[in-house]
Amino acid sequence: MNEILPGVYHWTTFHEGIGQPVHSYYVHGADPPFLIDPRVPDEEGLEWFAAMGPPHNIYLTNRHHYRHSARFANRFGIDAWCQRDGLHAFTRGEHVRPFSHGEELPGGVLALKVAALCPEETALLIPVHGGLLSLGDAVIRSEAGLSFVPDSLMGRDSKTVKRGLRQALARIIEQQFFHYLLLAHGDPVLENGKEVLTRFIEEQSPSPP
Repeated sequence: MNEILPGVYHWTTFHEGIGQPVHSYYVHGADPPFLIDPRVPDEEGLEWFAAMGPPHNIYLTNRHHYRHSARFANRFGIDAWCQRDGLHAFTRGEHVRPFSHGEELPGGVLALKVAALCPEETALLIPVHGGLLSLGDAVIRSEAGLSFVPDSLMGRDSKTVKRGLRQALARIIEQQFFHYLLLAHGDPVLENGKEVLTRFIEEQSPSPP
C-alpha cells in the first residue's frame, strides 16, 4: 500500500483470471472517500480500510473491474457504481448502482465517456490535487510507456477501436484539466500526466497520406 499523493493510495495485486498484476486505488482524501477498481490488498486486507476510515463508494471504470468489490461491499455496506451500459453483467445480486456518462458522482467525480473498447468504459476525473484522471482499459502502461491493449483484445476491428480511443481521449484532454493519471493496468503517472497522455495520443494518430 503506497500513499502516492496525500490521501491517495495505490496498491498492486496479482489477478489470477488474467494472469498479471492489476492496480487499485483508494482516494481517502475525497469527501466522501471512494475506491477505484478494487482488489483487496494482500498484506493489509480489509482491516486496513476499517482502521483508516472506510470507503463510502466504489467506482468501476468498466464492468470487468468489479474484481473484489463484493468483499468491500459486504464488509462496509457500500455499493459499486458502473456505467449503466455495463449493468447486464451483474445478475447475481451484486451491489451495483448505475451512472450515466457525463454524470457527477459523490465526491465531485466526473464520469467521462470513453466507450470504445466496451460501451461502459469510463474515465473518472477526480477533483483533488489539481485533478486526477483514472483510466481502466483505455490505456495501459509498461516499462516501455503507455500503450493500448493488444489488438487481440479489441475484437475484429481493432482499427475502429483505436480510432474511438484516440478520439475519446483527445476530447477529454481538450476539455478537462488534470495533473496525474491513475491506471488500472500499470503504475500511475505522477508527473505531467496530461502532457504524457497528450504525447501518447499524438503518437498514435495516423500519419497524413
